[in-house]
Amino acid sequence: MEQQHQRHVVIAGAGPVGLWLAAELRLGGIPVTVVEPRTEIDQRSKALTIHPRTLEVLASRGALEPFLAEGMPIPNGHFAMLANRLDLRDLDTPYPYTLFLPQARTEELLQERAVALGATLLRGQRVTGYSEDSASVTVLVDGPQGAYEVRAAYLVGCDGVRSTVRAAAGIDFPGTPSTVLGWLGDVALDSPPPPGFSAFTVQGGLMVAPLPGGRFRVVGTSPDSLTTEWPGDLTLDELRKKTVAVVGEDFGMRDPSWLSRFGNATRLAATYRRGRVLLAGDAAHQHYPTGGVGMNVGIQDAHNLGWKLAATLNGRAPEGLLDTYHSERHPVGAQLMEHSRAQTALVTTFTPEGLALRSLLSELIVARPEFGRELAERLTGLSVGHPPADHEAHPLTGTRAPDLALTGTDRGLLSHLRPDAYLLLDFTPDGSLTARSTEAKPAVHASTPDGLPAAWHGVRAVLVRPDGHVAWASTEPDDNRLAAAADAAVKAAVA
Repeated sequence: MEQQHQRHVVIAGAGPVGLWLAAELRLGGIPVTVVEPRTEIDQRSKALTIHPRTLEVLASRGALEPFLAEGMPIPNGHFAMLANRLDLRDLDTPYPYTLFLPQARTEELLQERAVALGATLLRGQRVTGYSEDSASVTVLVDGPQGAYEVRAAYLVGCDGVRSTVRAAAGIDFPGTPSTVLGWLGDVALDSPPPPGFSAFTVQGGLMVAPLPGGRFRVVGTSPDSLTTEWPGDLTLDELRKKTVAVVGEDFGMRDPSWLSRFGNATRLAATYRRGRVLLAGDAAHQHYPTGGVGMNVGIQDAHNLGWKLAATLNGRAPEGLLDTYHSERHPVGAQLMEHSRAQTALVTTFTPEGLALRSLLSELIVARPEFGRELAERLTGLSVGHPPADHEAHPLTGTRAPDLALTGTDRGLLSHLRPDAYLLLDFTPDGSLTARSTEAKPAVHASTPDGLPAAWHGVRAVLVRPDGHVAWASTEPDDNRLAAAADAAVKAAVA
């Protein structure tokens, strides 16, 4: 198969991460081929929730409505199955909730979008390796008619924790092996518990979540989960016994469609980029699935990478832009490891002392709202920022820009973002910056937004990246110097 490889990108893996990345690259005009071993989407949905920051990501590309039309908003979330849940309603986002939508449907919607934008999707085919020179990668693919090669500018591994791409690139995946085996079953329940049900005792912890079609997911841990030995595949009888041990009944459990165990192996790729090969999602980070964050962090990886890779291939990227993918997202992966390990410790402690710690933390969520809010912002990805190397930069630099209600326009900030351009926000009263700036286009002149966050007070101009993070901000009072600084910031950001 011959390809015009100069700007072509091959993505290994058609999960949510690979599909979102494909769509982002197509918005930048980049030819994309996605190679996926599965012949169809797996209906056994590992992820069930889309978090607020991911909803913002979808909204910034005009892709959110199909998800909102089908998903169910849930205004709270759990941290380590603590009794008191995190209240998401006051978070600084237009989407102060998690959206319940099984991963299988999320993948279907993302696939429809990527293909509609022109991505080539090859199912039933597998990336088996690659070779690289200074100008391209030659990707080895095993297809229905045998092995063949595809030349491309870059190869991105979105192919999961057992990533073939990561292994072929020789990228280390250090971390810790599994010491815990959680369990789950997608089943029918004749007498289901009320929505949001969870329980935690010395016999184990358990949550029950409704699924489409009148089914339920039963998921939990128990003292016998603390093991490094594989006990064999989970059975319905075992799931029933574990459930009865925790809550005293099995809710009329029957007809399983999926029974599984999952471990807490925790690993982080040593680098997210090696030459013309990059990693995203589970190929870059593995962790215990606490809080439903894995798919969300992966999509946010792809969102960070997509515009940078497109700008690089289109000749619009300054030197080193693509390297910032690792420098920005690797620390996020490290935080993910820390947070998942902390939650794992809490969901696998069944001693009286452990239960006391859980009780204390649960009480603090209610007694100290700022504590619960901090946990919620971390869990939902809203707190993620990218501190600048320049210590003299404005404190907003690198932070996520909220969806400001710009009073000079009928749309919020998210709807103004573009995948191929930075956005200049002009908060000068008379629009003097917009008139004076020669570089920063597109620009939005707005009077001071209602409810401007405290950190934004006094700011007269902000340059926002395509992914919604602040690239530059200034409080410069002189209009001419402000315009010159804005032009310099744009020149530094765009080749």
